Amino acid sequence: MRSSGRNSNRNYRGAGNSRDDRQRRAGRPRPEERRYGQGGGPGGGAKKKRTAPARSREYDAQLEERNRARHDKPAVRLPKTFGEAEGERLQKVLARAGLGSRRACEELIDQGRVEVNGKVVHSQGRRVDPEKDEIKVDGLTVATQSHLFFALNKPAGVVSSMEDPDGRQCLGDYVQNRETRLFHVGRLDTETEGLILLTNHGELAHRLTHPRYGVTKTYLAAIQGPIPRDLGKRLKDGVPLEDGYARADHFRVVENTGKNYLVEVTLHEGRKHIVRRMLAEVGFPVDKLVRTGFGPIVLGDQKSGWLRRMTNTEVGRLMKEVGL
Repeated sequence: MRSSGRNSNRNYRGAGNSRDDRQRRAGRPRPEERRYGQGGGPGGGAKKKRTAPARSREYDAQLEERNRARHDKPAVRLPKTFGEAEGERLQKVLARAGLGSRRACEELIDQGRVEVNGKVVHSQGRRVDPEKDEIKVDGLTVATQSHLFFALNKPAGVVSSMEDPDGRQCLGDYVQNRETRLFHVGRLDTETEGLILLTNHGELAHRLTHPRYGVTKTYLAAIQGPIPRDLGKRLKDGVPLEDGYARADHFRVVENTGKNYLVEVTLHEGRKHIVRRMLAEVGFPVDKLVRTGFGPIVLGDQKSGWLRRMTNTEVGRLMKEVGL
């Protein structure tokens, strides 16, 4: 009975109709052979990522050529409108010239007080070239940064030249540290004190000293009196000198202490020693002479030997005086 049982069992397994044989033939693992990953599904773990198909060499070469052609293109030249604007903003130029903050200069433009090349500017954002454009505020020319303007109270004994071959003290000694060359406007004799202008604006220096423009100079002269009442009239009518008549534009007595008189003489003459020669000709030699004014520029309380930079308003008045 047992042998027949074993044979029957062996015949049953080898019959090929068992569930395990059917699953094996279908390519499916038996339940005990299945593995489950962390995701809970069959297959032995997480899903595999799909990989991109390999590209051909011809396709890679085409991509490289395309990228190279894109980067090798010449730079596109944009229209001038889209490029960097030329010049500087007008309010920036005005602020640098000393007319106030940029906000204050914008208000000057809004008020219609600023002109560029003879035309009033009404809108913000105007760009200018300080070296080429003529800029005016309230009718006065604005000095550009490249031009320098100084006023010196020249002491007695200083030679009115930028250099002196004899080694005497001269005007150049007061501006040795300047990078640009300066010109002295007019001259004062060695013993005369007072206001003398220095600049690197050649055209302005030329016009200020040219007789055609008639820029006035004012002097204080110390003389000994008493002086007649008609002295001013005689000077205004003209005093004959060896090189022609010389006339004063204005004369007045500033101070009188005993025989000591301090008189003011204004004239547009530019000849050498003109004030000393005129007063000596009418009988009153000068003991001391100081120039206190040159056109619209005044000496004021500036100390002897002091050099100061002129304000933009002063420069504008000077330029207006000679038509610049």
